[in-house]
Amino acid sequence: MSTARRAVRCLIGAALFILGAGHATAQDRFLVGTNWLPDAERGGFYHAQAAGIYQRNGLDVVVQAGGPQTNNPILLAAGKLDAVMVTSAVEAMNYARNGVPIVAVAAIYQRNPQILLAHKAANIRSYEDMRGKPVMISALARNGYWLWLKAKYGFTDDQIRPYTFNLVNFLNNPHAIQQGYVTYEPYAVRQQGAEPEVFLLADAGFLDYGGILLVRRETLETRRDVLQRFVKALSEGWRDFLFGDPSPGLKLIKSLNPQLTDDLIANSMKIMVERGLIHSGDAETGGIGAMTEDRWRRIYEDMAAAGVVEKGDYWRKAFDTSLLGSGLAMPPK
Repeated sequence: MSTARRAVRCLIGAALFILGAGHATAQDRFLVGTNWLPDAERGGFYHAQAAGIYQRNGLDVVVQAGGPQTNNPILLAAGKLDAVMVTSAVEAMNYARNGVPIVAVAAIYQRNPQILLAHKAANIRSYEDMRGKPVMISALARNGYWLWLKAKYGFTDDQIRPYTFNLVNFLNNPHAIQQGYVTYEPYAVRQQGAEPEVFLLADAGFLDYGGILLVRRETLETRRDVLQRFVKALSEGWRDFLFGDPSPGLKLIKSLNPQLTDDLIANSMKIMVERGLIHSGDAETGGIGAMTEDRWRRIYEDMAAAGVVEKGDYWRKAFDTSLLGSGLAMPPK
C-alpha cells in the first residue's frame, strides 16, 4: 500500500473516531430555574451539576437561580426554561384550574419548610396561643397557608401585619410573631442572641409538598426521555448532597453565593435531615422526589376546605407521576 493511501486511510479513521466520540458524548441541554439564590435548601440542583451527575445521565444542565428580581415561572411559561422549582403544590393547582399547560412532575420537599416564629420568652406554645395576636406575613401568604391557619386554628385577618423579609421588626419586638423557613429564620434569630419558638406547619398537619418541579406539558410529551433523566439525576444529586459527600456541591454553591457561611449551610443541612424535609413521606418508598396521587388528593381536599383553592376536579391535571416509577435515588434507612 502506498504511503499516500495509508495517509488517506488514517485521516478517514481519525475523522470517524472524532465523529463517533462526539456522538457518544453529545448531551441534551436542559434549563432549570430554582426559586431562590444558591444555598443548601436548593443544594441538590447544584450538587448534581458539580459532581457530574447530570453529565453521567447525558445532560448539559444550566441552573438559573431565582430571587427577588427573577420570576422563573414566567420564564417557564414563555418557553425560556424547561423546568422550575416552586414552593407549593397550590401553584400547580392554580395553573391547572386556569387551564395553563404546566404540570408538576416531582416533589423534592416531602414536608413544606414553612414556619411561624415567636419569641420563647413570650410564652407562646401553640397556634391557639397566637389567636388575636399580630402576625407578620407576606402578601403571598395571605392567599395560601394563612387561609389554612384561619380554617384550622381560628386566625383572623385583623391579626395580619406586613412582613418586610428581614428580622429587624421581629428582634425589636419581644411579642412579635412572623413567618419564616425552618432552615433559616430560627438560626438567624439565635445568631442575634434571641431564642425562638418554632412552629413548623407540617407538624400541625399542613400537608403541602415543597420544592415542586414544574414543566410545560409540551416538554413532558416531546422530551420525556430527557426529562426523566433529569428527574433521576436531580434525585441522585439530593441524596448525595444530604447523605454522601456534599463537598462538590458546597464548593459550587459558595462560589455562586459568597455571602453564605459554613455554619449557616451546615445548620440548613442538619435541619433538612432532622426534620425529614426531603427523605420522609413518599420518598421513603418511592425515592427522593416521589409524589403520589393520594397525597395530591389529600392536599387538594385540605386546601379546598380552607378556601385556599377552588373546589373542582381540575386538581387531577396539576401533576403527573409517570416519570417516578423507577430510578429515583432511595434515601438511607
